[in-house]
Amino acid sequence: MKAYITELNEKFEHKNLAESFAALQNESFQSMSFSTSFGQEDQVITDFILRNALPVNIFTLDTGRLFNATHQVQEATEKKYNTYIDTYFPESNAVEAYVAKNGINGFYQSVEQRKSCCTVRKIKPLQRALKDVDLWITGLRSGQSSNRQQLSLFQYDDAFGLIKFNPLIHWSLEEVVAYLENFEVPQNALHKEGFVSIGCEPCTRAIQPGEEIRAGRWWWENSKKECGLHLNTTAQ
Repeated sequence: MKAYITELNEKFEHKNLAESFAALQNESFQSMSFSTSFGQEDQVITDFILRNALPVNIFTLDTGRLFNATHQVQEATEKKYNTYIDTYFPESNAVEAYVAKNGINGFYQSVEQRKSCCTVRKIKPLQRALKDVDLWITGLRSGQSSNRQQLSLFQYDDAFGLIKFNPLIHWSLEEVVAYLENFEVPQNALHKEGFVSIGCEPCTRAIQPGEEIRAGRWWWENSKKECGLHLNTTAQ
């Protein structure tokens, strides 16, 4: 697998977005899925997939604690492209058990409780969404945080047991915004209020000038700003 990942990275290294998705058709991937949280990077990929009618399934995770503005972006996106984006919710009994044990906002109490909440609301639904998928496409960019600077175009995700493709990994935020404006892609209204990386409402704040893009996520913690969806990736 390591040799194949290296081969993919070398083969796709100098391809643009269109060339990369065209080249994917020549690989042996039987099922390709893109996970969107309706952030700016994700909206670039969503637009490209839907405008070009590519054979990629698009899905999202609804944690039950999202901003209404995020739901508005989903609604606007589905309307613009005349599509439905598969939505995965956490299991109700798992949420009930978490709240009974930790309280409705128990994630503020410790990193352990916050990660437990992320597991219930994000990771478990993601496991269902990625079942039988052999290529997971994401909107990750190396410029989003120091944690993501070592990511490559293709990597193997140890936790989910599949290859991950990050087509925007080398894009700048300026390139992302320019694309969205050029193709008039729906965007979250919160971006204009200082929210760059947007997750669950109680876990996201606007960032201050000079702060890292993901500084507004779980701002009360000193740990790495990740929920667990992208931590178990083997860099090549």
